[in-house]
Amino acid sequence: MISITSIQLNAWMAAFFFPFFRILALIASAPVLGARGVPIRVKVGLAFVVTVVVAPTLGNIPQVDPGSALGLMILAQQVTIGLAMGLAMRVIFSAVEMAGNLIGMQMGLGFATFFDPQNSTQTPVVGSFLGTLAILVFLTMNGHTLMLEVVVQSFREMPVLVQPMAAAGLKVLVNWGKHIFLGGVLLALPVIAALLITNISIGIMTRAAPQLNIFAIGFPITLMAGFMVLSVSLPYFVPLLERHLHEAVQVMLQIPRLSRPHLP
Repeated sequence: MISITSIQLNAWMAAFFFPFFRILALIASAPVLGARGVPIRVKVGLAFVVTVVVAPTLGNIPQVDPGSALGLMILAQQVTIGLAMGLAMRVIFSAVEMAGNLIGMQMGLGFATFFDPQNSTQTPVVGSFLGTLAILVFLTMNGHTLMLEVVVQSFREMPVLVQPMAAAGLKVLVNWGKHIFLGGVLLALPVIAALLITNISIGIMTRAAPQLNIFAIGFPITLMAGFMVLSVSLPYFVPLLERHLHEAVQVMLQIPRLSRPHLP
């Protein structure tokens, strides 16, 4: 008769649950995979399948009861690492949405919004368009599978340990957050510069001919110029977005590497 002790059962649970929570946290916070439109069962099922494949290759896992105080601390560390890695990739998509919002306001389309079921918010049309383009580029370069590969590689950079994680990894994520504003402005800069020149030209034209109705001619000209510059700049938008996505992958790798505690 086969007998299983409680120590063996806790060891098996620890070998599965600790990696499972890191992978699930990444899937829940990552773009595309963590969208609200993706059912929770799909997210949990994907994390379960990846964990079943990966767990036997992770080597020694601390044999700690996941329900104990020390086990809960380890689970919290795994969730923190997974969330941080997912948010590092989501920064790029937030930058793209910010670029779309800036372009929409400069074009006069700040009022043109519709309900986004993915985020349950009102999203400007231009921001939604650029966000959809970012998702397509992300899927084209197999970003969803690349994220899963990175989270598996993170167990070599930062294995499941009993020691508290270092704060350097989270500091990298905080510093990376500035790319929401920096990347958004850089992506929107060509259209903003063109619309600034357009507005200056309209102002000079109105000054030279005061009888012109600025509200009647300004909005159509600004709207047309914005769409023209946006269509011309789209071929250069995709390579720049790919570069930002590759930078986000590098940040995802740095987070677990720098979170590893300095053991004596």
